[in-house]
Amino acid sequence: MSTEKKGFLARHGQLERNVTLLAVFAFIAVIFGGIIEIAPLFWIDNTIEKVKGVRPYTPLEQAGRDIYIREGCYLCHSQMIRPFRDEVERYGHYSLAAESMYDHPFQWGSERTGPDLARVGGKYSDAWHVQHLSDPRSVVPESIMPPYAFMRDRPLDAGDMRAELKALKITGVPYTADDIAKANDDLKAQATDTPGDLAIRYPKAQNRDFDGQPDRLTEMDALIAYLQVLGTMVDVESAAAQEQLAKETGR
Repeated sequence: MSTEKKGFLARHGQLERNVTLLAVFAFIAVIFGGIIEIAPLFWIDNTIEKVKGVRPYTPLEQAGRDIYIREGCYLCHSQMIRPFRDEVERYGHYSLAAESMYDHPFQWGSERTGPDLARVGGKYSDAWHVQHLSDPRSVVPESIMPPYAFMRDRPLDAGDMRAELKALKITGVPYTADDIAKANDDLKAQATDTPGDLAIRYPKAQNRDFDGQPDRLTEMDALIAYLQVLGTMVDVESAAAQEQLAKETGR
């Protein structure tokens, strides 16, 4: 071993044995690393590459999302597909950052007692969701999910959606004044066959009776409307190609 290498190891050993010195150098390393990681964020407007197709949730979808959070669904179902082969093959294309840019709070999750739901939209019919939520084991025998049949009988009481959309706008969700003014009407219209101009303001918004009870607007309508939109806003293949091109060109 060279004299230079021996000298380095001796100094390193001295550093490891001296608690005070080790703490000082560790502090300096953390500060230096923190500056490199955090400082650039003050000079950029957004860390998320915008992707065509991503839009804010409709009032009915947002109401369904509120119910999803209320019932703790995120504790068993994540909504972020990691870029690993086993995840992509099972759940679909990996999640893009832009897909959850308007989510407050995020539903990425840290546990999967049940499958990831990031791309569940359109995978099953409304009737399947109604049956699954009402009696999970009737469609998935091994499921340990509790039943939510009560949602089909409980009228949707979302409160004043104008206030909720106004609050979300403050956090950066780009709802327009027209969206906010029409929020309560939009909530009811989406669950019917006459949505008005909903599809113009919310591209790809699905409008229909979701729970099989056209004469009633229930919590089941809202929750299924939310589930059916997950992963449907973006053409992920072209978006991923666009994201990759941006990284390669530095734009």
